[in-house]
Amino acid sequence: MTTSFDPLPSDLASAHALILAQRELLEQEQAARIIAQSEAKVRALEVERLKLLLAKARREAFGQSSERAKLLVEQLELAIEDLEEAQGAEEAKADLAAPKAGKTRAPRGPRGPRKLPENLPVERIVEPAPCACGKCGGLRLHKLGEEVTKTLECEPRRWKIIEHVREKFTCRDCDAITETPAPSHPIPRGFAGPSLLAMVLVNKFLLHQPLNLQSTTFRREGVEIDTSTLADRVGACVVALAPILDALRRHVLAAERIHADDTTVPVLAKTKTRTGRLWVYLRDDRPFGGKTPPAAFFEYSATRHGEYPSAHLSGWAGVMQADAFAGFNELYDAKRQPGPILEAACWAHSRRKFFELAKLAKAPIAIEAVRRIDELFEIERVIAGKPPDERKAARRSQSKPLVDALETWLREQRALVSVKSDICKAINYSLNRWASFTRFLDDGHICLSNNAAERALRGAAIGRRVWKFVGSDEGGRRAAAVLSLIESCKLNDVDPQAWLAHVLAKLPDHPATRVDELLPWRWKAERTSAPKAADEIAA
Repeated sequence: MTTSFDPLPSDLASAHALILAQRELLEQEQAARIIAQSEAKVRALEVERLKLLLAKARREAFGQSSERAKLLVEQLELAIEDLEEAQGAEEAKADLAAPKAGKTRAPRGPRGPRKLPENLPVERIVEPAPCACGKCGGLRLHKLGEEVTKTLECEPRRWKIIEHVREKFTCRDCDAITETPAPSHPIPRGFAGPSLLAMVLVNKFLLHQPLNLQSTTFRREGVEIDTSTLADRVGACVVALAPILDALRRHVLAAERIHADDTTVPVLAKTKTRTGRLWVYLRDDRPFGGKTPPAAFFEYSATRHGEYPSAHLSGWAGVMQADAFAGFNELYDAKRQPGPILEAACWAHSRRKFFELAKLAKAPIAIEAVRRIDELFEIERVIAGKPPDERKAARRSQSKPLVDALETWLREQRALVSVKSDICKAINYSLNRWASFTRFLDDGHICLSNNAAERALRGAAIGRRVWKFVGSDEGGRRAAAVLSLIESCKLNDVDPQAWLAHVLAKLPDHPATRVDELLPWRWKAERTSAPKAADEIAA
C-alpha cells in the first residue's frame, strides 16, 4: 500500500488506476478479515456450546470421580482446548489480514481473566513518542492523551538472603553486655526461611516434584541446595508441624460422621517395591448445611490389615461412610468400645459395579440398575446443602419409594441369573449390605456416596505416578502428615504454601495451648477480617 509520503501520479489515468488498485487491495484485505472473523465467531459459538455441555456433564456427575460423566467431561475438555487454540489461530489470521493503518476491528469478548488482579505491582513502560505526524510529516505535535495496554507477566522467582542484625550494647555501670534475643527459627540448625520451607513441602507433596528435581531447579537458578539437605529440612518440618497435625486430628474426630478410604502406595524394598497404604479420614459437614470447617487427616500403614483403622479410630464412635472393606468389620462390632461405628455404605461403589457391566457388556440388567441409582443421585443434588431435617424429609418422601422398588427389583433379577455371573455378584454386593445402604434414609447427616474421601486421595494417586514409591515406612508417615495439612487447606480454599509459611514462622513462639488458632480456616478468617477492619478505621 502507498503511504502519504509516496509520490502521487501526475496524470488522471494513472491516478484512476491507482485508486482501482487500492480499492481492490482493500476489498481483498476486508474479505480475508471477514472470513477469518467469521471462522473465529463460529469457533467461539462452538466453544460456548461445548462449555455448556461440559457444565451440564459436571453437574450431572455426583462427585468428581463418578464414572457417569468422567469420559464425557474429559472428551469435552479436550475438544474445547482444541477449538480455543483454533479460535486463537483464526483471530491471529484476522489481525494479520487487517490493514496496518487506519484499521477498525469489531470488539471481541474478553480472553482469559475478565479482570487483571488488582493486588499486583504495576510496571509502567512508556513507549517512545512519535517525532512527526504520520499523515503529513509535520513536526508540531501536541499530546492529547495516552492509550494503555495491560499485559499480565510472570518473572522467575527472586531469591534473597535476610540478615537479622542484633546490636550489642555494654552497660557503663556494670560492664555487662546486652543484646536482643535471636529470632526463633522454624526448625533447628536450619538456614532456610519459612517461605522456602513451605515451597519445598508444597512442591514435593502437592505438585509432586521429587527433591532431586527441586535441587536441580534451584541449581539452575544459582542456589546450591543438596537433595540430602532438602530431605533433612522436610523431616524437620514434619516434626515442627506435629502440634498442627494433632489439632487437625482432634477436629476431624470431633464429628459425628466421617468419611474413610485408603489407597495403595509403593514402598521401596531391597529388591523390589512392596505395597503400603495411605488412609484418609475426612470431616465435611457442608452437604447438610453444617458450618464446622472441613478437614482431613491421613495415616500410613505397611499393610492393609484391619488393625490399622481400628487403631486410627480408637476412642471414636459415630457414622462412618466407607466402602465394603472387610478390615472395617471390627469397627462395626456391637461390643466395640467406646461403642460401635455405624456403617453407611457408598452408593457410588454399588453403582460402579453395575456401570462397568453396562459399559463393557451392555448388560440390560446393569443398565437398568444404573438408571435407577441415578434417580437417587438426582434427588441428592436438589437437597445438597439443606438442613438435616429437610434432607431426611425429602428422602423419606422421594428416595424411599425408589429404594424399596430397587430392592424388590434386584431380588427378582438375582433369581433369574446364574449365581456365578458377574451381574449376580454386583447385585449381591448391594443386597448383602442393604441395611448400610439404606441408612441414609433415616439420617439427614449422611451422604449418598463416599466421594469426598476418594477426592481427598486423588492427589496421592496422581503423585504415585510421578514419584513411583516412598523410600520407607517412615517416608510414608511423613507423606501422610503433609498430605493432611495440604488437603485440609484445599478443603477450606486456603493456599497451602502461604499458610505453611505463616505457620512455620509462628509455631516456635506460639503457645501450645492455643495451637488451634493456627488452623487453616482460622488463618483464612483473620486474613479476611483484617482488610475490613482497616477499611473501617480509615472510614
